[in-house]
Amino acid sequence: MKNVSTIDAYIAGFPVEVQVVLQQVRAAIRNIVPDAEETIRYAIPTFRYKGRNLVHFAGFKNHIGLYATPSGHTAFEAELSKYKQGKGSVQFPLDQPMPLDLIERIVRFRVEEERGKSA
Repeated sequence: MKNVSTIDAYIAGFPVEVQVVLQQVRAAIRNIVPDAEETIRYAIPTFRYKGRNLVHFAGFKNHIGLYATPSGHTAFEAELSKYKQGKGSVQFPLDQPMPLDLIERIVRFRVEEERGKSA
């Protein structure tokens, strides 16, 4: 997957059932920030806003990873506490419904945070 240059190509490299979930996550992010740039950074799908990385996501065998920088995770610490986490990352298991509403709220938080930086 390290050689892909688009999010479409990245998603196409997964089994169909994972592709569906990755597309749902992508659509949830796009719903909040339709003017964000889609790119590949750190070999994973990335949405950039106002020239800065806003949020990343990635597919794995058993989960979808969301990377909303440490601030996005800190702000939603209580709601994310039931998921496995690392610094600036959270793992949403593929055998559970994807928390798209939570993802949208995290992205909305990150957009507001970036707007404040550019003000």
